[in-house]
Amino acid sequence: MGASLSANKSPNKTAADLDLLSEDNPPAAVIFGVEGLKLTQAEEDIFRQTNPLGFILFARNCDNPQQVRDLCESLHKVVGRQVPILIDQEGGRVQRLKPPHWTQYPPAQFFATCYNNDHIKGRQALDDNIKAISQDLLDVGVNVNCAPVLDVLFPQTHGIIGDRAFSDDPQLVGALGVQAAEAYARNGVIPIAKHIPGHGRAASDSHKDLPLVDAKKDELDRVDFKPYRDLLAQAFADAVWGMVAHVVYKDIDPNLPASCSRKVIWDTIRQDIGFKGFLVSDDIGMDALAAHGKPHRRVEDVLRGGCDVALHCNGKFDEIEDIAQRVQKMTKEAVTRYNRSVSWYKGVV
Repeated sequence: MGASLSANKSPNKTAADLDLLSEDNPPAAVIFGVEGLKLTQAEEDIFRQTNPLGFILFARNCDNPQQVRDLCESLHKVVGRQVPILIDQEGGRVQRLKPPHWTQYPPAQFFATCYNNDHIKGRQALDDNIKAISQDLLDVGVNVNCAPVLDVLFPQTHGIIGDRAFSDDPQLVGALGVQAAEAYARNGVIPIAKHIPGHGRAASDSHKDLPLVDAKKDELDRVDFKPYRDLLAQAFADAVWGMVAHVVYKDIDPNLPASCSRKVIWDTIRQDIGFKGFLVSDDIGMDALAAHGKPHRRVEDVLRGGCDVALHCNGKFDEIEDIAQRVQKMTKEAVTRYNRSVSWYKGVV
């Protein structure tokens, strides 16, 4: 795989069109959401001044294809470069581009069921699905998808994950997760594997509470980390980003959620699992980080923990202001990891 993959040619801009970053003048280490269907003057001013790495879109930002194209073009223009524009377009319950203008896609678990019924047809269905999603995204100017979900299901898995995960079998999650990530990359969309190092054992919703996982590290290592290791064994691993969970793994760091924990990010994700790629925090606006205070403090904590950039999703202008006044620039190491991911696409498209 790797450079031998040939991404589908498209008139739309793919991840290969993203600008590489300068170590001497890197962007701010944050990805912002925006408030509405087009940028306000205040948003334009603060984004131009802050120069965030990129942006993320939600359903509130997506009315019809031309409107989304115009919004994406304005996001590139406001910071003066081709930026990563993220979205959560998993299918099922988590899909920001919705009917009637866009297809309603099945959730991940549907494809595991297809695969279990017929391996060949199941793999083909997943490949066709991701090709179609990728074309939808590229058609409107989105170049990064927050998918696939590589969480392993357990009896206690909270419904916030549910059918977004492929299966309770870590081997199957790994196999289909690898295929999904490779298909996105091949089609010119950067995939973000989530929620590393695994959200499946969490019995609460990190949007509302801070989940605590009691499992011993050797059990996490054997089950939860396996899909990520399977992914990282692939030649295209540099093409994939990771999203770090707001979950406390008590046997690794009993005091901090993974997204803020150097023990989890550096010792476990980077070393034990072996993820050398670009790491984004989960949304810092989630109540799982309520104890970390104001938005700028949450950004500081996830960056200190080892995330390459913080993700701020709600588009609330007062929070964007709070972050913009204090956010640090991306580190040289983060720039290197970002450029390595983008360069992979430039080599195959």
